[in-house]
Amino acid sequence: MPQINRQFVLASRPQGAVTPENFRLVETPLAPLADGEVRVRNHYLSLDPYMRGRMNDSKSYAPPQPLDEVMIGGTVGEVVESKNPKFAVGDKVVAMFGWQEYGTSNGAGMQKVDDTHVPLSAYLGPVGMPGVTAWYGLNRIIAPKAGETVVVSAASGAVGSVVGQLAKEAGARAVGIAGGPQKCRYVVETLGFDACVDYKAGNLYQDLKAATPNGVDGCFENVGGEVLDATLARMNPAGRIALCGFIAGYDGQPVPLKHPSLILTQRLLVQGFIVSEHMDVWPEALKQLGTLVAQKKLHYRESIAQGLDAAPEAFIGLLKGKNFGKQLVRLI
Repeated sequence: MPQINRQFVLASRPQGAVTPENFRLVETPLAPLADGEVRVRNHYLSLDPYMRGRMNDSKSYAPPQPLDEVMIGGTVGEVVESKNPKFAVGDKVVAMFGWQEYGTSNGAGMQKVDDTHVPLSAYLGPVGMPGVTAWYGLNRIIAPKAGETVVVSAASGAVGSVVGQLAKEAGARAVGIAGGPQKCRYVVETLGFDACVDYKAGNLYQDLKAATPNGVDGCFENVGGEVLDATLARMNPAGRIALCGFIAGYDGQPVPLKHPSLILTQRLLVQGFIVSEHMDVWPEALKQLGTLVAQKKLHYRESIAQGLDAAPEAFIGLLKGKNFGKQLVRLI
């Protein structure tokens, strides 16, 4: 077994847009396992927009990513060595080992998964944190009724794609917002949304108005900025907005709302949420999501970068919307 672990650490905090120089690749010797420890060969690394916020040294819902430590991130892999009776060699596990090829743990925070009917990579997407994020925001905040209209920004992404499909399962009308005709076709033709608006076409509000003739009852927001402004202007009275992300402002430039008074005049519920604070719903959500994926009733798409070396550029591309679906890095 190799004695070296390759890792990316955060070398510096971004000043504006993330650059490759913000990361540093290091090689660290693998120490022998202590009693109770487990070693995992990571197969996939999840890249997610929340990582950008963690790179800042500012107040947020979680502590900043420390400098010179392995970048945070979800992983899925296989146990290759174990001195812990709860984990055997060959077990497949989801963990938060971050941007590295091997993870070593006492087992805390590791979850065994079964890849017989659900592909291993899906546990970082529709049957993982992004899927549960979609499930919680839709079911616990928007709570759509049959016949209502739900608008989903970043609709072709890991979270948005699940939101729209679950909204359809609930009998709602799902309208996506995505960037470019290819992504919009995928949202409608593969994911089954009723419509998708291309925000890059330059006519966002008018196109969204045409796609939502009866207004909007629920909004699942991943982007913010002009996308949220356009949706706010279409909200019906007593509409519900689940605030999941503001990727439009992640590079440090705040994007204020143009018409915040709509929240008052339309009596809107606006609720931000962090899915890791709602662990009580994870078992129910994962059971439903895993069943839908196993039955091929929940569709998803992955963008896979090859090798740990590709992680920084893949992450930068994610923040610019270059990925199509869930962004992963294959580590083996």
